[in-house]
Amino acid sequence: MKANEVKHPYVVMMGLLIGGFVGMLSETALNIALPALMRDFNVTTGNVQWLVTSYLLMVGIVLPLTGILTKWFTTRQMVLFALADFLIGVIISAVAPNFGVLLLGRIIQGIATGILLPMIFIVLLSIIKPNKRGSAMGIVGLVIMFAPALGPTLAGIILGISSWHFIFWMFVPLLLISAGLTARSLVNVTEITKPKIDGLSVVLSTIGFGGLVVGASFAGDDGWLSPLVLASILVGIIALIIYVRRQTKLTIPILNFSVFKIRAYTHGLILVLLDFVIIMASAYLLPLYWQKSLLVAVSLVGIFMLPGGLANAIFSSVAGRMSDEYGSKGFIVAGFGLTTIGSVLLILAGPSVAHWYIILAHVIIMIGVPLIISPAQIFALNAIKGPASADASTILNTLQQIVGALATAIATSLIGLGVMNAGHVKATLAFNLGAHYGFIFITAISVVGLVIAIALPKQD
Repeated sequence: MKANEVKHPYVVMMGLLIGGFVGMLSETALNIALPALMRDFNVTTGNVQWLVTSYLLMVGIVLPLTGILTKWFTTRQMVLFALADFLIGVIISAVAPNFGVLLLGRIIQGIATGILLPMIFIVLLSIIKPNKRGSAMGIVGLVIMFAPALGPTLAGIILGISSWHFIFWMFVPLLLISAGLTARSLVNVTEITKPKIDGLSVVLSTIGFGGLVVGASFAGDDGWLSPLVLASILVGIIALIIYVRRQTKLTIPILNFSVFKIRAYTHGLILVLLDFVIIMASAYLLPLYWQKSLLVAVSLVGIFMLPGGLANAIFSSVAGRMSDEYGSKGFIVAGFGLTTIGSVLLILAGPSVAHWYIILAHVIIMIGVPLIISPAQIFALNAIKGPASADASTILNTLQQIVGALATAIATSLIGLGVMNAGHVKATLAFNLGAHYGFIFITAISVVGLVIAIALPKQD
């Protein structure tokens, strides 16, 4: 399916975009409910973090396999399966009587998102002309960036009037609408060739990406120097090295890593990953900071997070379109500049800080992140031509989810470190120190991104 053969590409993609929106919304919607879940199920911060990282773990395992699966199943089959799988996962989570069942539901949801996210880009690159991709990426930015930013707000409102179970029930009508639109409008854009799947590569991919996420997750409770954490990360790295080397020797690799030879793609990818670290770390830290340090009621937390979500939505919708006209570099530099300013404001916040100050800092960060994501994705993906575009998209999405899991785990570890270093003080002050360690981490990532963005060459 070529771009000029589709008269109404956004109609074709609508169901898929709604499904992807639900997937990304689910990544952060539970963050604001984590304290309540810890109380309800009597679990630690490190254990409850698994509701976030297990989701990202499954996304990271499934994502690298999507490219090869599209050669076995049609686009419609892939997306409809993912939506049905997601629906099953959210229903299991909604009725979960204990932590284990809730975790199972999250794992099932992660499988679905691992399919949906790369399919958005595979379809987009197939039906949108290159000179229109900036506008398309702006719309995708609403999925990739606005959904995680909106998650805590919606969840906070729900928790203020009901229980965490209804966070999952709100996904059901959206998934049904997505499935209906997909069945009606989505076209098949990939060629079914049914190549031989290298089983060893699948195992290595699962161990490699899974090992990194599992190691990071255990670090939340056990520390990064724990033998289990070090072993998981080491095994993951070794498996990934063998996996990548094997792909370069296979006639039909699961992923084509030769795209890293193109510098523009690699630079754009790094910037996307740094931006996703910022959004996931801030989406994890801020709801906890509001509740456990500033002692704000959960219903008000959702309202306080709303201005940032709205700012994110507005700038997500225009960043991609504007980068079509003016280029990517200026927007990326401005974005990292704003995330640096916003995170520095959070570092400077004292224990009795005014609420409007934190809201302002959050808004500044949420303006910055969409100015980065779509332009950086365009910069990276426009550097790749032909069939390798699907591999480039899959690699980008896979690594994005992996660093999201790592960002959440690092944020958890920093909270624990701050609480430990605070000594015998009030719990609110101890958590305040831990959150500030997390804000320093976000600032450091923002500064690194800003330096790379300033050095970014202009793209023809």
